[in-house]
Amino acid sequence: MPENIIVCEDLWHIYPGEVTALRDANLTITEGEVVGVIGQNGSGKTTLVKHFNGLLKPSRGQVLVNGMDVGSHGTAELSRNVGYVFQNPNHQLFANSVTKEISFGPRNLGLEEREVEEQVEQAIDFFDLEDIRDSHPYRLSFPVRKLVTMAAIYAMQPKIFVLDEPTTGQDHIGVRLVHKLIQKLRETGATVIIVSHDMILQAEATDRLVVLWQAEIIGDGSPREIFSDDQLMERTNLHPPQITQLSRRIYRSGLPEAALRVEELAEPLAKTL
Repeated sequence: MPENIIVCEDLWHIYPGEVTALRDANLTITEGEVVGVIGQNGSGKTTLVKHFNGLLKPSRGQVLVNGMDVGSHGTAELSRNVGYVFQNPNHQLFANSVTKEISFGPRNLGLEEREVEEQVEQAIDFFDLEDIRDSHPYRLSFPVRKLVTMAAIYAMQPKIFVLDEPTTGQDHIGVRLVHKLIQKLRETGATVIIVSHDMILQAEATDRLVVLWQAEIIGDGSPREIFSDDQLMERTNLHPPQITQLSRRIYRSGLPEAALRVEELAEPLAKTL
Protein backbone atom coordinates (compact mmCIF):
# COMPACT_ATOMS: atom_id res chain seq x y z
CA MET A 1 0.00 0.00 0.00
CA PRO A 2 1.46 3.42 -0.96
CA GLU A 3 2.76 5.50 1.93
CA ASN A 4 2.13 9.17 2.59
CA ILE A 5 5.04 11.11 1.13
CA ILE A 6 3.81 14.68 1.79
CA VAL A 7 1.71 15.66 4.80
CA CYS A 8 0.61 19.21 5.59
CA GLU A 9 -1.01 19.68 8.99
CA ASP A 10 -2.73 22.97 9.89
CA LEU A 11 -0.26 24.80 7.61
CA TRP A 12 -0.22 28.59 7.68
CA HIS A 13 2.12 30.91 5.82
CA ILE A 14 2.14 34.60 6.59
CA TYR A 15 4.39 36.89 4.57
CA PRO A 16 5.92 40.08 6.00
CA GLY A 17 3.28 42.75 6.42
CA GLU A 18 0.83 40.21 7.88
CA VAL A 19 -0.19 38.95 4.43
CA THR A 20 -1.78 35.52 4.91
CA ALA A 21 -0.96 33.38 1.87
CA LEU A 22 -2.02 30.01 3.34
CA ARG A 23 -4.59 29.42 6.04
CA ASP A 24 -5.02 26.15 7.96
CA ALA A 25 -4.09 23.91 5.00
CA ASN A 26 -4.37 20.16 5.52
CA LEU A 27 -3.21 17.90 2.71
CA THR A 28 -1.88 14.38 2.31
CA ILE A 29 -0.21 13.11 -0.87
CA THR A 30 0.76 9.48 -1.26
CA GLU A 31 3.68 7.96 -3.15
CA GLY A 32 3.13 7.73 -6.90
CA GLU A 33 0.21 10.16 -7.08
CA VAL A 34 0.01 12.80 -9.81
CA VAL A 35 -1.69 15.75 -8.15
CA GLY A 36 -2.74 19.00 -9.78
CA VAL A 37 -2.96 22.25 -7.83
CA ILE A 38 -5.35 24.83 -9.28
CA GLY A 39 -6.73 28.23 -8.35
CA GLN A 40 -6.63 31.84 -9.43
CA ASN A 41 -3.46 33.92 -9.14
CA GLY A 42 -2.86 34.81 -5.51
CA SER A 43 -4.84 31.87 -4.16
CA GLY A 44 -1.78 30.28 -2.51
CA LYS A 45 -0.79 27.57 -5.00
CA THR A 46 2.90 28.40 -5.33
CA THR A 47 3.17 29.27 -1.64
CA LEU A 48 1.88 25.79 -0.82
CA VAL A 49 4.26 23.84 -3.03
CA LYS A 50 7.32 25.91 -2.07
CA HIS A 51 7.02 24.34 1.37
CA PHE A 52 7.68 20.92 -0.14
CA ASN A 53 11.37 21.60 -0.77
CA GLY A 54 11.96 24.12 1.98
CA LEU A 55 11.94 27.27 -0.14
CA LEU A 56 9.37 28.46 2.40
CA LYS A 57 8.98 27.44 6.03
CA PRO A 58 5.65 27.19 7.84
CA SER A 59 4.57 30.18 9.89
CA ARG A 60 2.39 27.75 11.84
CA GLY A 61 1.66 24.07 11.47
CA GLN A 62 3.85 21.34 10.04
CA VAL A 63 4.94 19.91 6.68
CA LEU A 64 6.47 16.45 6.44
CA VAL A 65 8.18 15.39 3.22
CA ASN A 66 9.29 11.76 3.03
CA GLY A 67 9.20 11.76 6.83
CA MET A 68 11.32 14.91 7.22
CA ASP A 69 10.00 17.99 8.99
CA VAL A 70 10.50 20.88 6.54
CA GLY A 71 10.84 23.30 9.43
CA SER A 72 14.03 21.65 10.66
CA HIS A 73 15.68 20.63 7.37
CA GLY A 74 17.37 22.81 4.77
CA THR A 75 16.53 23.12 1.09
CA ALA A 76 19.73 21.34 0.08
CA GLU A 77 18.78 18.26 2.07
CA LEU A 78 15.15 18.31 0.94
CA SER A 79 16.18 18.69 -2.72
CA ARG A 80 17.47 15.12 -2.63
CA ASN A 81 13.83 14.09 -2.47
CA VAL A 82 12.08 17.00 -4.18
CA GLY A 83 12.89 18.41 -7.61
CA TYR A 84 11.31 21.82 -8.24
CA VAL A 85 10.95 23.17 -11.79
CA PHE A 86 10.34 26.91 -11.58
CA GLN A 87 7.77 28.70 -13.71
CA ASN A 88 10.50 31.02 -15.00
CA PRO A 89 13.58 29.06 -16.13
CA ASN A 90 15.72 32.18 -15.70
CA HIS A 91 15.36 31.70 -11.95
CA GLN A 92 17.00 28.31 -12.21
CA LEU A 93 19.65 28.37 -14.94
CA PHE A 94 23.24 29.40 -14.19
CA ALA A 95 25.74 27.16 -16.07
CA ASN A 96 27.33 28.11 -19.40
CA SER A 97 26.21 25.01 -21.30
CA VAL A 98 23.19 22.72 -21.35
CA THR A 99 25.29 19.69 -20.42
CA LYS A 100 26.87 21.47 -17.44
CA GLU A 101 23.45 22.64 -16.31
CA ILE A 102 22.04 19.13 -16.37
CA SER A 103 25.09 17.55 -14.75
CA PHE A 104 25.26 19.97 -11.81
CA GLY A 105 22.46 18.37 -9.79
CA PRO A 106 23.56 14.72 -10.01
CA ARG A 107 27.17 15.72 -9.34
CA ASN A 108 26.11 17.83 -6.37
CA LEU A 109 24.33 14.76 -4.94
CA GLY A 110 27.73 13.08 -4.73
CA LEU A 111 27.13 10.46 -7.40
CA GLU A 112 30.04 8.72 -9.07
CA GLU A 113 31.06 10.29 -12.36
CA ARG A 114 29.86 7.27 -14.32
CA GLU A 115 26.39 7.62 -12.78
CA VAL A 116 26.39 11.36 -13.45
CA GLU A 117 27.19 10.79 -17.11
CA GLU A 118 24.52 8.10 -17.46
CA GLN A 119 21.79 10.28 -15.93
CA VAL A 120 22.81 13.30 -17.98
CA GLU A 121 22.68 11.27 -21.20
CA GLN A 122 19.27 9.86 -20.27
CA ALA A 123 17.93 13.38 -19.69
CA ILE A 124 19.42 14.76 -22.93
CA ASP A 125 17.98 11.85 -24.88
CA PHE A 126 14.52 12.07 -23.30
CA PHE A 127 14.20 15.81 -23.90
CA ASP A 128 15.87 15.64 -27.33
CA LEU A 129 18.57 18.17 -26.42
CA GLU A 130 21.51 16.54 -28.24
CA ASP A 131 21.80 19.31 -30.87
CA ILE A 132 22.07 22.04 -28.22
CA ARG A 133 23.97 20.25 -25.48
CA ASP A 134 26.96 22.62 -25.83
CA SER A 135 24.85 25.79 -26.17
CA HIS A 136 24.62 28.45 -23.50
CA PRO A 137 21.10 28.19 -21.99
CA TYR A 138 20.51 31.94 -22.24
CA ARG A 139 21.02 31.80 -26.01
CA LEU A 140 18.05 29.46 -26.30
CA SER A 141 14.39 30.40 -26.62
CA PHE A 142 12.24 30.58 -23.50
CA PRO A 143 10.39 27.29 -24.21
CA VAL A 144 13.67 25.42 -24.79
CA ARG A 145 15.20 26.94 -21.65
CA LYS A 146 12.24 25.56 -19.74
CA LEU A 147 12.87 22.09 -21.16
CA VAL A 148 16.49 22.37 -20.03
CA THR A 149 15.37 23.11 -16.45
CA MET A 150 13.07 20.08 -16.56
CA ALA A 151 15.94 17.95 -17.85
CA ALA A 152 18.20 19.21 -15.05
CA ILE A 153 15.69 18.08 -12.42
CA TYR A 154 14.94 14.84 -14.27
CA ALA A 155 18.64 13.94 -14.18
CA MET A 156 18.61 14.12 -10.37
CA GLN A 157 15.88 11.44 -10.21
CA PRO A 158 14.11 12.75 -7.10
CA LYS A 159 11.13 10.95 -5.56
CA ILE A 160 8.94 14.03 -5.92
CA PHE A 161 8.66 16.42 -8.88
CA VAL A 162 7.01 19.83 -8.54
CA LEU A 163 6.22 21.36 -11.93
CA ASP A 164 5.22 25.03 -11.76
CA GLU A 165 3.32 26.00 -14.94
CA PRO A 166 5.25 23.48 -17.09
CA THR A 167 3.36 24.23 -20.34
CA THR A 168 3.60 28.04 -20.19
CA GLY A 169 5.25 29.32 -23.36
CA GLN A 170 5.45 25.84 -24.92
CA ASP A 171 4.36 25.05 -28.47
CA HIS A 172 2.39 21.90 -29.28
CA ILE A 173 5.52 19.74 -29.37
CA GLY A 174 6.66 21.09 -26.01
CA VAL A 175 3.23 20.52 -24.46
CA ARG A 176 3.16 16.91 -25.67
CA LEU A 177 6.67 16.42 -24.25
CA VAL A 178 5.43 17.64 -20.86
CA HIS A 179 2.59 15.08 -21.05
CA LYS A 180 5.14 12.39 -21.98
CA LEU A 181 7.37 13.41 -19.07
CA ILE A 182 4.52 13.16 -16.57
CA GLN A 183 3.52 9.75 -17.93
CA LYS A 184 7.11 8.50 -17.70
CA LEU A 185 7.41 9.77 -14.13
CA ARG A 186 4.15 8.02 -13.28
CA GLU A 187 5.52 4.75 -14.68
CA THR A 188 8.65 5.03 -12.53
CA GLY A 189 6.55 5.53 -9.39
CA ALA A 190 7.53 9.14 -8.82
CA THR A 191 5.13 11.56 -7.14
CA VAL A 192 4.28 14.54 -9.34
CA ILE A 193 2.69 17.83 -8.28
CA ILE A 194 1.56 20.12 -11.10
CA VAL A 195 0.75 23.78 -10.48
CA SER A 196 -0.91 24.99 -13.66
CA HIS A 197 -3.68 27.06 -15.21
CA ASP A 198 -3.63 24.60 -18.14
CA MET A 199 -6.88 22.77 -17.42
CA ILE A 200 -6.41 20.37 -20.32
CA LEU A 201 -3.11 19.24 -18.81
CA GLN A 202 -4.73 18.96 -15.38
CA ALA A 203 -7.65 16.96 -16.78
CA GLU A 204 -5.55 14.53 -18.81
CA ALA A 205 -2.46 14.04 -16.64
CA THR A 206 -3.55 14.05 -13.00
CA ASP A 207 -5.20 11.59 -10.63
CA ARG A 208 -6.44 14.29 -8.31
CA LEU A 209 -6.96 18.04 -8.11
CA VAL A 210 -6.47 20.29 -5.10
CA VAL A 211 -8.29 23.62 -5.35
CA LEU A 212 -7.19 26.78 -3.54
CA TRP A 213 -9.15 29.98 -3.09
CA GLN A 214 -8.15 32.97 -1.01
CA ALA A 215 -5.37 31.09 0.81
CA GLU A 216 -7.51 28.05 1.66
CA ILE A 217 -7.88 24.55 0.25
CA ILE A 218 -11.56 24.34 -0.66
CA GLY A 219 -11.63 21.32 -2.98
CA ASP A 220 -9.88 17.96 -3.27
CA GLY A 221 -11.02 15.20 -5.61
CA SER A 222 -10.61 13.55 -8.99
CA PRO A 223 -10.52 15.86 -12.04
CA ARG A 224 -13.95 14.57 -13.05
CA GLU A 225 -15.39 15.39 -9.62
CA ILE A 226 -13.80 18.83 -9.44
CA PHE A 227 -14.70 19.90 -12.98
CA SER A 228 -18.28 18.68 -12.46
CA ASP A 229 -18.74 20.82 -9.36
CA ASP A 230 -20.44 23.90 -10.79
CA GLN A 231 -20.53 25.75 -7.47
CA LEU A 232 -16.81 25.20 -6.93
CA MET A 233 -15.97 26.32 -10.46
CA GLU A 234 -18.11 29.44 -10.12
CA ARG A 235 -16.71 30.31 -6.71
CA THR A 236 -13.12 30.09 -7.91
CA ASN A 237 -13.81 31.55 -11.37
CA LEU A 238 -12.14 28.54 -12.96
CA HIS A 239 -13.29 26.88 -16.17
CA PRO A 240 -13.17 23.15 -16.98
CA PRO A 241 -11.65 22.07 -20.30
CA GLN A 242 -13.90 22.81 -23.26
CA ILE A 243 -14.50 19.11 -23.89
CA THR A 244 -15.80 18.74 -20.32
CA GLN A 245 -18.10 21.73 -20.74
CA LEU A 246 -19.40 20.35 -24.05
CA SER A 247 -20.03 16.86 -22.72
CA ARG A 248 -22.01 18.23 -19.80
CA ARG A 249 -24.17 20.34 -22.11
CA ILE A 250 -25.08 17.50 -24.46
CA TYR A 251 -25.17 14.71 -21.88
CA ARG A 252 -27.67 11.93 -22.48
CA SER A 253 -27.78 8.17 -22.12
CA GLY A 254 -24.74 6.49 -23.65
CA LEU A 255 -22.51 9.54 -23.37
CA PRO A 256 -20.07 10.45 -20.60
CA GLU A 257 -21.44 13.11 -18.26
CA ALA A 258 -18.07 14.82 -17.79
CA ALA A 259 -15.51 13.84 -20.42
CA LEU A 260 -11.92 14.78 -19.70
CA ARG A 261 -10.48 13.92 -23.13
CA VAL A 262 -11.77 14.38 -26.65
CA GLU A 263 -11.63 10.60 -27.24
CA GLU A 264 -13.92 9.99 -24.27
CA LEU A 265 -16.72 11.90 -25.95
CA ALA A 266 -15.92 11.40 -29.64
CA GLU A 267 -16.12 7.59 -29.69
CA PRO A 268 -19.49 7.14 -27.93
CA LEU A 269 -20.91 10.19 -29.73
CA ALA A 270 -20.01 8.71 -33.11
CA LYS A 271 -21.87 5.52 -32.20
CA THR A 272 -25.06 7.42 -31.39
CA LEU A 273 -25.10 9.43 -34.63
